[in-house]
Amino acid sequence: MKAERLVAALLVLQARGRVTAPELARELEVSERTARRDLEALSAAGLPVYAQAGRNGGWELLGGARTDLSGLTAAEARALFLVAGPQAATPDVKAALRKLVRALPPTFRASAEAAASAVMIDPAGWDRERITPPTPPHLALLRNAVIDGVQVQIAYAGRDRVESERTCSPLGLVAKGRVWYLVANTDKGLRTFRVDRMRSVDATQVPVDRPADFDLESTWEDVLASLDERRMPATATLHVEEGMLGILRFVLGTRVRPTGNMVDGATSTVEVVVRGHSPEMLARHLAGFGASVHCVEPAEVRVHLGRIGAELRERYGDVAD
Repeated sequence: MKAERLVAALLVLQARGRVTAPELARELEVSERTARRDLEALSAAGLPVYAQAGRNGGWELLGGARTDLSGLTAAEARALFLVAGPQAATPDVKAALRKLVRALPPTFRASAEAAASAVMIDPAGWDRERITPPTPPHLALLRNAVIDGVQVQIAYAGRDRVESERTCSPLGLVAKGRVWYLVANTDKGLRTFRVDRMRSVDATQVPVDRPADFDLESTWEDVLASLDERRMPATATLHVEEGMLGILRFVLGTRVRPTGNMVDGATSTVEVVVRGHSPEMLARHLAGFGASVHCVEPAEVRVHLGRIGAELRERYGDVAD
């Protein structure tokens, strides 16, 4: 986990004052190339980490050796947590970040915590897995507005391409598929905006009234549930052999959701719900799996499957095995 290594590399620098890439590689049990990349990432993030050339050179954290994070400036602490935050997917990394927050001066903690939770990477595309999103204009400004806790004024083009001026309170940024989304409070409640539809963004000095219990990950899960219902309103409940579940997900991607319900009398069968644009389109997608999946409901999808099966039998029924 890169975030964990970045934090560890910073602590090694604080303890020793200066370290070479080979020394850091041995300390972190990684390759020398990886250690050098991590040091460059810390420097690129705005931390005072510099390479010193020469016989006695190495990488140095300006300000001398320190055993805690109290020597970092507010901007430097924010940069570190911004780099580590989106990658803090494991409990160990999250626990490390919490400890680092407690090591910061009280005046820096709020900014560091905001940076760690400002951005979320949803690795699954809408219908396929693991797509790297491009960086749209205004992303950096929005990210800073989330961290600083200030409202923004945006010129936004809707689906009909009609632009409107809006004022919103940014709460977090999420990358899903090839698209970045801003989760924000508005005078009409919580809304999600595509960053690539923003024509302009201006930060204000008006503070954001951030809900005390706001959590970006859980909020995004609620957003996904709502968006999926609008994008693909039709659903079908299937019983699928466990061995076929991976293939079903490969073909239909994130539209496949296990229900967690047990299937009576079957130990290797799972129940899933699949979404689609319409019952007919769902049937067309499922027909390719033949008898490997059993559509339990709704009846409309089953009728379409029966019709498709009859059409295929009529056309190919006389083909020899």
